[in-house]
Amino acid sequence: MIPSGFHLASPWALLAVLLVIPTAIWALRLFRRRPALRVSSTILLGSLPRTWASRLSWLPLACLIAAAALSALALSRPRIPGAQQRDISVEGIDIVVAFDVSTSMLAADFKPKNRLFVAKEVLKSFIETRSSDRVGLIAFASEAYTQCPLTLDQHVLLSILGSIRTGIIPDGTAIGNAIATAANRLRESDAKSKVILLITDGDNNAGNVSPLAAAEAASKLGIKIFTVMVGTGGRVPYPTGKDLFGNPSYEMVDIDVNPDLLKQIASTTGGHFYVATDKASLEAGLQDVLARLEKTKLYEAGAYVSYNELFPFLLWPAAVLALLAALLRGSRLRTFP
Repeated sequence: MIPSGFHLASPWALLAVLLVIPTAIWALRLFRRRPALRVSSTILLGSLPRTWASRLSWLPLACLIAAAALSALALSRPRIPGAQQRDISVEGIDIVVAFDVSTSMLAADFKPKNRLFVAKEVLKSFIETRSSDRVGLIAFASEAYTQCPLTLDQHVLLSILGSIRTGIIPDGTAIGNAIATAANRLRESDAKSKVILLITDGDNNAGNVSPLAAAEAASKLGIKIFTVMVGTGGRVPYPTGKDLFGNPSYEMVDIDVNPDLLKQIASTTGGHFYVATDKASLEAGLQDVLARLEKTKLYEAGAYVSYNELFPFLLWPAAVLALLAALLRGSRLRTFP
């Protein structure tokens, strides 16, 4: 009985079997019809009573042909499905992180270090848990620049995130430009859930794009914006240099924030607004973002089925038969033309 799911991975190899079997039958018939031994051109010892050796003289060739047939059949790779099947279709969300790298992110009101350091650490953990999400990264201050397009390659993305620092872009906070740049990255996405995660600690004070106009344009593209305000504004410790011992010195400075603007941006697109005052609240906000999103398949890679290959069960008998044929041809069963 043929096992359920049995099939040949390389059925074309059966052509070799179809050639081997007829050739084998023809060769055996031809061999059995000819006399086993000649003593002259007119007298044939084949007419004499035949011994057991002469009766089995066809056996070495038969073993060799059977070995060839089994080898040809093994080339067709017969196999049956294994017990485990794994769906390798990927489900996920397209997320672009718009990350504020203005100098106000150096404020030291997030323990144990400044806002930038803590935000990068939380984002790193966030990215590491999103193995099935495509994530991109935008850095912005007075302008916004794409640091990494949407990707599933966490290694590359984390490497780029680690290199992000203040001072790489002229200072300022261009929230409208950041939203527009991030939305442009999501414009061609076919994901059902397209998200901009805006992380900032200030008010819009730079750029040439209105934050609300950018949010409305993003909404028309089906993009949700989740805004995270890092810090609460007001007077915070800010590094102003180093003391005589090389340790950073701080002064209390005022940093302007605009929570109403961030709330309106999120509301316009169907997103949500969060306030993070420390590492724990920032982590909680990012986890809540994911909980609110509906997953969608980015691509369908099909299903992978593990198979049990049967060709070893054919190759081993073929090897034994080939060895047996060689041994028999060296024994009393050897024939002479």
